[in-house]
Amino acid sequence: MTESASPHIAHPRVTVLGVQPGDPPFRIVEVDGEMIGSAKSMTDVILLASEAAGITVHDLDDPEVVRWVGGGKYHWRLH
Repeated sequence: MTESASPHIAHPRVTVLGVQPGDPPFRIVEVDGEMIGSAKSMTDVILLASEAAGITVHDLDDPEVVRWVGGGKYHWRLH
């Protein structure tokens, strides 16, 4: 028996885009490619996923659950 040569590619439902200018700066959150709101913190990401799509996020570091674009979960300010 042979194993597949292609690596597993995660397709998380929640995507957090890069930091946007604002006071305070924020990040756009998408679920299944659709914008569901803006987040100013990790807590906002969890709340938006739960309230807008019924998704429970237990681990923000799990690439199968959340995809971070333009910086990880601790990146909330413009450079």
